[in-house]
Amino acid sequence: MFTVIGFTILLSLAAAGTTGSIFRIQLGSHSAVDPEEIHVTFDDVKGVNEAKQELAEVVEFLKNPEKFSALGGRLPKGVLLVGPPGTGKTLLARAVAGEARVPFFHAAGPEFDEILVGQGARRVRDLFKAAKERAPCVIFIDEIDSVGGKRTTSVIHPYANQTINQLLSEMDGFHQNEGVIVLGATNRRDDLDQALRRPGRFDVEVYVHKPDFKGRKEILELYLTKVLAQSLDLDTLARMTTGFTGADIETMVNQAALRAAIEGADYVTMDHLERAREKIQLGPELKGRMPDSEENRITAYHEAGHALVGFYSKESHPLSKVTIIPRGGSLGHTSFVPEKDVFHDTKSKLLARMDASLGGRAAEELIFGPEKVTTGASSDLIMATRIAEAMVKNYGMSEKVGFRASTRSNNDESNLEYSPSTTEVIDAEIKRILQRIIVGSTPEAKGERKKKKIDNEQ
Repeated sequence: MFTVIGFTILLSLAAAGTTGSIFRIQLGSHSAVDPEEIHVTFDDVKGVNEAKQELAEVVEFLKNPEKFSALGGRLPKGVLLVGPPGTGKTLLARAVAGEARVPFFHAAGPEFDEILVGQGARRVRDLFKAAKERAPCVIFIDEIDSVGGKRTTSVIHPYANQTINQLLSEMDGFHQNEGVIVLGATNRRDDLDQALRRPGRFDVEVYVHKPDFKGRKEILELYLTKVLAQSLDLDTLARMTTGFTGADIETMVNQAALRAAIEGADYVTMDHLERAREKIQLGPELKGRMPDSEENRITAYHEAGHALVGFYSKESHPLSKVTIIPRGGSLGHTSFVPEKDVFHDTKSKLLARMDASLGGRAAEELIFGPEKVTTGASSDLIMATRIAEAMVKNYGMSEKVGFRASTRSNNDESNLEYSPSTTEVIDAEIKRILQRIIVGSTPEAKGERKKKKIDNEQ
């Protein structure tokens, strides 16, 4: 009886899928947006000027495909948007359609095979059929690595390759100047099947990087115009948000506005934005879980060690803030904010970063003795070890190991095959660099810590 009922339900689902009913939408089919409903253009996308310049050619083709055809020009069928999450890939894709005033078809890679296994290929066919009927248009597939990942020969999942094979077939089935442009977004480029990146498919890649200082300032201006704010220093905010994506900055401004409203403030201030930034970077303040006075004393010396070593290091970034208010998984935090964007590091800068990272552990040992050091330096030690490993394995900064790489690439951290003796040399060099940092804190910082201890005890 249950078998018959189950079979009847499956027949009903199949019928719903073929008739285009509401249930088909619930299965995660594509969505189409008419040109008049798209209110995003390149002017609304900030901090990614290089990507906008590259995509301007796609817009021109969608606006005037006859011009390219008359000259014998051929535009790519697919453009791959590559970049970290939150950098604006989806917004860029929508802006392309908005600039060209063409329909926008949006599909998410994970939704193709979301519920019923084997439905992905049919959904790909439906998507491209609908797009061709409304050409010129833009097809946007978000998280395309979910549908276009490397194919497998596993017999456990016989449907695993059907969706990507159908996608390849559809892209091969229409002409370059047919008026359909496929945009795919991913932050995992290396996971894509090689066939997707061959000529005639996604043969153009546009990198969407995290914004630089100028880009962050543009994004801040965009979002801060939407809130009531007063006495803001955009240059300082742009420096403070190094490493932030556009989505991070939007979240920061929104959280600052919410905090200002909760506090009954008339305007969003620098203090609100600073606290919002710290919440994003470090997690919320845990004022209800304050340690006792002895724990606070240890944490204070630990953070002072970070601050002093960094302060006296000529290669360290300027000291920004020191706090012993618990946040996230840490009891305190010391932050250094770069004065400008840093695109590469020197050996001396890497060593300075390691110095400051392990300054907290050095302070604990100096003040309380070797037997009283705590576990508070665990994350510091992890970061310092990673830097030391990179110096030896990737950057050629070890005289004994030499000018060579010991890992395959930046995206593949697996080690190359080496003899046991070479492996021993690599390990010894990593240990030597770390030991130099642990025992070799700057003399100025050592003297200052001793002086501070005497003053505090008095």
